[in-house]
Amino acid sequence: MHNPPHPGEVIRELCLDPLGLSVTAAAEALGVSRKTLSAVLNGKAGVSPEMAIRLSIAFNTSSESWLTQQSQYELSHAEQHRKDLRVKKLVAAQ
Repeated sequence: MHNPPHPGEVIRELCLDPLGLSVTAAAEALGVSRKTLSAVLNGKAGVSPEMAIRLSIAFNTSSESWLTQQSQYELSHAEQHRKDLRVKKLVAAQ
């Protein structure tokens, strides 16, 4: 995916909004603080492996899908700065 959304956006649009859940209610159900969930929803924090498990239990999804979304998001943003990296190509010695 070229510019994948942050997983927090997915959580809000596909999980919380359809169920009519507030951030407070969702945080309570997930067993995290409102501040923690809010940080993820607002793209200020990523989905950790533990959060991925919590999301998978709460929304009957796979934890791998949440981690994949987070990884795709981070990789997409890192790729945007690829040209700034000072890396030399390595070749086998002859």
